[in-house]
Amino acid sequence: MITDPISDYLTRVRNAAKAGHRVVEIPASNLKKEITKILFDQGYILSYKFDDESTAQGVIKIALKYDKITKESVIRKIQRISKPGLRKYASSTELPRILNGLGIAIVSTSSGVMTGKQAKAQNVGGEVLCYVY
Repeated sequence: MITDPISDYLTRVRNAAKAGHRVVEIPASNLKKEITKILFDQGYILSYKFDDESTAQGVIKIALKYDKITKESVIRKIQRISKPGLRKYASSTELPRILNGLGIAIVSTSSGVMTGKQAKAQNVGGEVLCYVY
């Protein structure tokens, strides 16, 4: 049994990127789908596909993105912040800047899952799920 599905999602993406895999398959949930959409919109992954027919839960297939010259993953670091044992919340004024604006913080707000910049623009705070850079 997995106690933290978001950590499992981030770990699968991190391990696949370090191993140089092109595609990674992850069990689906609504929160994971929203995080995947944000990673795609911000340019951290090449593409994604939600496959709901294979299992009752569904599967997310993510095509990872690599640098053309160095063959390194675009995702340098993907780190879980708010954990089940210690939740981290931030108001709209306290949302962190990651790598001086080069990275993103993914925040779960009352208006949905969004990046830290979007949450600051909409003046909403929430649970800081993870940092990606």
